[in-house]
Amino acid sequence: MKKIGLIGGLGPEATQDYYKRIIEVVRGKTGSLDAPEIIIYSVNLQEALTILDAKDDAWLADWLLAKVEALAAAGAEFAAITANTAHLVFDRVAERSPLPLLSIVEATCAVAQTMGLKRGGLMGTRFTMQADFFQRAFARGGVGLLVPNTAEQELIHHKLFSEIELGIIRDETREELLEIVRQMIDREGIDFLVLGCTELPLILPEEAFGIPLLNTTALHVDSIVAACLGRVAVQG
Repeated sequence: MKKIGLIGGLGPEATQDYYKRIIEVVRGKTGSLDAPEIIIYSVNLQEALTILDAKDDAWLADWLLAKVEALAAAGAEFAAITANTAHLVFDRVAERSPLPLLSIVEATCAVAQTMGLKRGGLMGTRFTMQADFFQRAFARGGVGLLVPNTAEQELIHHKLFSEIELGIIRDETREELLEIVRQMIDREGIDFLVLGCTELPLILPEEAFGIPLLNTTALHVDSIVAACLGRVAVQG
């Protein structure tokens, strides 16, 4: 098995989810107690938010690249970033990375295409919803992505950073988020929703109102495990 490098801490709850899922999926596929070697660089979430608030993509890319270089020095053979928002600068990091990097966006897009989905919604941090890196990737596969309205975006962002990132899961928050899904179905006619923050699967189901809610963490983990087991080639 190839040694996995993870940039975690964005936030800690999702990083724990990645770790447990990777172990569970590997053991499910091997039918043994085998577990991959995983090197985690858990970053300071507040530091990351400061960089994101500054809207300085070059700073963010350099900051992430330093973490990838540390993973490489520690012996990782490929790496992944356990956060959707950090993929704002994925291409910039990947082109300078000493390790092959696996994209959460590309993993999710590939599954949406396989499922034959055509018109989706995207829920995540304000940084993710106000950027276009998801939309550009999905458009290459002929899939459209829409985002919630401004008020809904602010509610989602607030709940993420005041509750969910802190491990606080409230039923009333789940209902508020599901109401946004329902509104997007009614307004936009979406046929799926991308859970474009790796904390969202911790509070939302995988289906609601008859449409799939794509768990980006689970889909990313599947691609990480496939690379770890050598079942897909990882390009550097």
